[in-house]
Amino acid sequence: MTTPIEQLETKCKEAKAAGRKLASVSTEVKNKALISIAGNLLARQDKILAANKLDLAAAKASGMDAAMYDRLTLTADRIKGIANDTRAVASLADPIGEIFEGRTLPNGLLISKKRVPFGVIAAIYESRPNVTIDIATLCLKSGNAIILRGGSEAVHSNNALVAVIQEAVASTGIPDGSVQFMENTDRSLVEYLLKKMSKYIDLVIPRGGAGLIASIRANATMPVIAAGDSVCHTYVNKSANIAKAVAIAYNAKVQRPSVCNALDTLLVDAEIAPAFLPLVAAEWAKAGVEIHCDKRSLAILKPNKSLKLVAASDKDWGKEFLSLVAAIKVVDSPDEALEHIARYGSGADEAIVTEDYSVAMRFLNEVDAACVYVNASTRFTDGGQFGLGAEVAISTQKMHARGPMGLKELTTYKWIIFGSGQVRP
Repeated sequence: MTTPIEQLETKCKEAKAAGRKLASVSTEVKNKALISIAGNLLARQDKILAANKLDLAAAKASGMDAAMYDRLTLTADRIKGIANDTRAVASLADPIGEIFEGRTLPNGLLISKKRVPFGVIAAIYESRPNVTIDIATLCLKSGNAIILRGGSEAVHSNNALVAVIQEAVASTGIPDGSVQFMENTDRSLVEYLLKKMSKYIDLVIPRGGAGLIASIRANATMPVIAAGDSVCHTYVNKSANIAKAVAIAYNAKVQRPSVCNALDTLLVDAEIAPAFLPLVAAEWAKAGVEIHCDKRSLAILKPNKSLKLVAASDKDWGKEFLSLVAAIKVVDSPDEALEHIARYGSGADEAIVTEDYSVAMRFLNEVDAACVYVNASTRFTDGGQFGLGAEVAISTQKMHARGPMGLKELTTYKWIIFGSGQVRP
């Protein structure tokens, strides 16, 4: 009987062999595989939901918090959405083989770059089973073999989803071994993969909490693209259209509070605060939002039985709430808002609501984040919403990939040089 480490090594070797073949698979074959996955998701929906119920029961028994529980939950509508995202990826242009930045050197050499897959990507993630499909489909379309390792809290769901993928692509022309899954949830196997499998794995992409990401960065012997915490601010400038600002702040906080692009801190110019804050607080109250107020916003809103008001502490600034909780701070100028974001932001998603063009452009230019919005909700930071079909992760690093990572972000390039007998003098 083989040991878990031997089984892991076999998966890595099979993925490497498959990746070499997958790099030259046609767009037609890859699209066929993705359409097959989408269809199989719907055909096997009952099995997927039954597996998810097992994970949800265990999560409830363990006392999992509401945000994680929501991320873990699959429904018929969510599965339909995942299938639609998969079809959307199939409809996108295939980046592999793209020739770009071509030129002729003075010596006559024709030199250019050709877009190619990384090879084998290992994805290590927590909680959200939809990530299993998102990552697998984007990797297949971009010509990368994939090794999936989901969290133990979603093991039944992920097993069912990987079975759907492998069954769907089996007869489409995708090389065997292109989609691998680490069923064993022993964390020591992840450490072994990170430290010993660099010969087979070209890139690691973690998705999860700060602890997971820090551990992967500390142990990986291959490149890592990761996101950190996602603390999202929305700054309401004194020139803002109040109705627009209320709608944006409501959507950013309430539409789905458990996700990383939901609003955490609302910064409001002092000049507009008396008119704006009662309106946004009333709207948030309808959804049960708990509001952590600095002294000035608390003085404006005052004790009110219809509002859940809490005096903010220093711990509220720079905190990712992932729930129906938001912090409010009144500021005196764009300078103060920008300084607050620079100090407490995570480099993920930041927004301004303003009708002042110069202030908007200053915000865009000075805020150091992957996604910076003017007059829109931060909830749009998403591969599907950005027209990428789906995403493997949202990177807050300043590498080739920043923000939602789609097909092109899963590619690298090689130099292609044509000569006619040139030798270096």
